[in-house]
Amino acid sequence: MSPPLTATQRRALLTHPAGWIATALGAGLAPTAPGTAGSLVALLPWWFGLRGLPPGWYALVLAAGFALGVWACGVAGKRLGVHDHGALVWDEVIGMWITLIAAPAGWWWMLVGFALFRLFDIWKPWPVRVADRRVHGGLGVMLDDVIAGAYAYVALLILARAWNVFELS
Repeated sequence: MSPPLTATQRRALLTHPAGWIATALGAGLAPTAPGTAGSLVALLPWWFGLRGLPPGWYALVLAAGFALGVWACGVAGKRLGVHDHGALVWDEVIGMWITLIAAPAGWWWMLVGFALFRLFDIWKPWPVRVADRRVHGGLGVMLDDVIAGAYAYVALLILARAWNVFELS
């Protein structure tokens, strides 16, 4: 858990566009559970736009969002003087979007994906924990949540397939 931002850090963060991107337009400034706030913010653009994209466009959005996050979180981290402060939550946004690739139609599955992503992001099973501890800079901020998102994606896919099997029985 990161210490609260000082007034100087907050100013350094929010006087640069990278800070706004890295905090997911300020969601990361939530006083408690900023990662959860960032994950929740990710649901809105997914529900209202991304979920309807063809797979190729979805992949392009993810790649561009990842690259943007590496840059923004790297710049924001340098401005804060902290490698991976809790306020930097763009990684949660991309992790959620990765998770929800497999989400079947319906808000229920979006919530299941949200819960799975938060589980893997907090639990940090191998290699998520390794990426979190050993990879630094903007790439390090982004990488552990991308891996957590991949775990959650697979878990959601398995649950959705199992549910479909049980519905047909």
